[in-house]
Amino acid sequence: MKMHPIVNIKGPVDQASLTILRDVPGVTTEVVLGNHPNVIVCAGSIRHVVEIKAQAAINTAKAHQLIKSAKALPPETHLLAVARTSTEEARRLLQEAGIGLIDAQGNIRIDLPGIFIWTEGRLARPERHGDNVDPPVKLTGKAGVAAQALLREPQRWWRVADLATTAEVSPALAHRVFSRLERDGLITVDGAGPKRVRRVSDATALLDLLAEELQDRRVKQVRAFRLARDARAHARILSDQLTDAGCDHAVTGPAGAARLAPFVTSIPVVDIWITEAADLDLAVQAAGAEPVVEGHNILLKQEPGDTPLAFRLNVEGVWTVNPFRLYCDLRRDPRRGKEQADRLRQEVIRF
Repeated sequence: MKMHPIVNIKGPVDQASLTILRDVPGVTTEVVLGNHPNVIVCAGSIRHVVEIKAQAAINTAKAHQLIKSAKALPPETHLLAVARTSTEEARRLLQEAGIGLIDAQGNIRIDLPGIFIWTEGRLARPERHGDNVDPPVKLTGKAGVAAQALLREPQRWWRVADLATTAEVSPALAHRVFSRLERDGLITVDGAGPKRVRRVSDATALLDLLAEELQDRRVKQVRAFRLARDARAHARILSDQLTDAGCDHAVTGPAGAARLAPFVTSIPVVDIWITEAADLDLAVQAAGAEPVVEGHNILLKQEPGDTPLAFRLNVEGVWTVNPFRLYCDLRRDPRRGKEQADRLRQEVIRF
């Protein structure tokens, strides 16, 4: 049986877009020659004028750029992004902004009057780079700490040496972070040579990119229980005891958010990052708790390099991860974490 195409794209499509679209199942593309300025998306008798933006890959940073581009279009013209690959968070941002997306992974998100197409694609393959080309640095580990340093002072003009010192990373890594963010259009550059400085141009997009790419690797953890009559006071008691024991730490998750903003009402578990220099079993003892397999109300975690402790704050007597790290941790928390992260961003971070 002959299957009809899901959607037909007709118009003066550029070569980059055409190459990508030809790899997408269910999409046909007709190149129109001559004086035809518009690209048309057709599904049956329904037609819409679109402007196509081709990208090799769309992450959250690229998604923010596309959202800005869409705002400059005439009301009757819709933006359609085509790409080799796209991330889940980028697809969500584009969908919320009403921007269509087609990628070579098979993801199709088109929501126009009379046309609604949604297909799930396959997982993206890792990007390939030439033998002599370093892949762009991901905002995780020490590079994630550098991004958090930039977010703490988004109006500051930075030299490479400034960022390296503040984030406690090598100048080479600081330079790679700047190069990555410049490529993604997230920083403004001024001057040249030794006087070259940079400043964050889109803090919202940078935070989204950090949340998308920050990953904790080789994490060690232990679950513990300690009788706590007051859930809100529990974090302060634990922080005091760990401090007295000389164990550097930072509370995260709902217990950390509860002191930065008043919206967190339930704290079933106190999540705490502790320094890798500490023994986990001894840390449990220092907290006055007992290790358990289930029914825990304390979770102690360690990551090599202590990156979760970067820029920690003492908030009302409790050592707490910085707001940007807290935002990323909350987004990964299955216990209403996404909702709490959004509130933290709205009421505390504010971009």
